[in-house]
Amino acid sequence: MNLIPVTDAKFKKYGRIVKDVDFKELIKEMKKTPCPEDVIYVASVPELEALPVFDELVERTYGEMPVQIGYCNGKNKLLNALEYHRSSEIDVAVSDLVLMLGKRADITEDFQYDSANVEAFLVPAGTAVEVFADTLHYAPCNTVESGFRMVVVLPKGTNLDLAKKHENAIDEEKLLFGTNKWVIAHPDAKIEGAFNGIIGENLKLD
Repeated sequence: MNLIPVTDAKFKKYGRIVKDVDFKELIKEMKKTPCPEDVIYVASVPELEALPVFDELVERTYGEMPVQIGYCNGKNKLLNALEYHRSSEIDVAVSDLVLMLGKRADITEDFQYDSANVEAFLVPAGTAVEVFADTLHYAPCNTVESGFRMVVVLPKGTNLDLAKKHENAIDEEKLLFGTNKWVIAHPDAKIEGAFNGIIGENLKLD
């Protein structure tokens, strides 16, 4: 895949680089978190939320809205799926990583998405980005064999288990996979319970 630096102007339609928050202490604490052979996501981590940056994110970045700080760590080379929320997400790269991104506007009326529309951005270690609410994203890809670590900041309660089943869902509700979490998966990923709407190649980072 063609990797685009996150500093490139092409990233502006997907998000922005966050420059007004100091994440150094958060990055330091993140180095204590596990980095498994697969991908692990933890929505809320008390040790991360105890840091002073938590209040700064609540008060300034999210306009006094309650947030959670968690992480997504591991090893991954595939697109597999794309998700979106009703809110922006702040991602902080603890290691170099790649984000595969798309736009919600490119989802068809029958909830198909062509993976040819995806663009891949290289996010250097120490860089924080805001991923806009209408940007499709999923687990990062690692650029080195040791894997990736990434802080994930979202409105409190996002990405938790749903309170009820949505078995007879129609329209967008078919994509609902967690709280404030809508997912379109690639059939090859075999994600149980996810709507398989990605057509084309299940993109891989070489």
